[in-house]
Amino acid sequence: MSFFGRILASVGIGSAKVDTVLETSSYAPGDEVRGVVRIEGGAVEQRIDGIVLTVMSQYVREVNDSKLHQNAEIARIRVTEPFVLAPGSREEVPFSFYLPRNTPLSIGRTPVWIKTNADIQSAVDPTDEDRIHIMPSRDQKVVLDAIDMLGFRLKQTETVYAPRLGGSLPFVQEFEWIPGGGRYRGRLDELELMFLGSRGDGLTLLLQIDRKATSIFGLFAEAMDTDETFVRVELSGGDLGEGLSHVAGVLANIIDRYS
Repeated sequence: MSFFGRILASVGIGSAKVDTVLETSSYAPGDEVRGVVRIEGGAVEQRIDGIVLTVMSQYVREVNDSKLHQNAEIARIRVTEPFVLAPGSREEVPFSFYLPRNTPLSIGRTPVWIKTNADIQSAVDPTDEDRIHIMPSRDQKVVLDAIDMLGFRLKQTETVYAPRLGGSLPFVQEFEWIPGGGRYRGRLDELELMFLGSRGDGLTLLLQIDRKATSIFGLFAEAMDTDETFVRVELSGGDLGEGLSHVAGVLANIIDRYS
């Protein structure tokens, strides 16, 4: 490559282009993601130090009474080793990886996308972003449907900064439910659910049970934020395999105990 050609490449003129093509745009946590990265050479020869796919999402963090939206990296997958891309050439690199089980669901306004980055030394790195839809896994759907069966109505979903709960991630996804009818109307103000992860073929949940104030003591507890109880719940593969009614019964027993 000529000296002038190196200058062109370093400022992004005549640089490579990348485009990631996925087999589908909808996945559940734990699903295999397959596709190809299409690379098109520019006007000059360039060394590609590697192509990296990054699964990204976004969470809300409160700083000085202001809510900030921050991007977070969920997983990083390297799909190529270094190679030289000839001018005008076209390459396709197939890839596959498993979506992390702690990927947030596309319920509410939580975005999830795959960012493709071609690492070119001393150049404007070409990138590509592909939005994907994350639906509940089979086990997550059983839990969500069980809460709905108990008469709760989903109020909102939000990913929030919680490094102590998020494990490898700086955030958790909160599902906020309110009693729409049934046995918990008048007993609870709100029920919050967080999926904390999976153990083998089971799920770990965190429930926040917000009791409704019914007396002067209840009003005092509400004012002091002591009317909320956090309960960690382990659902085994056997529990989940028993189906919707069984999981609804397990959750109802726990909610009844603390409401």
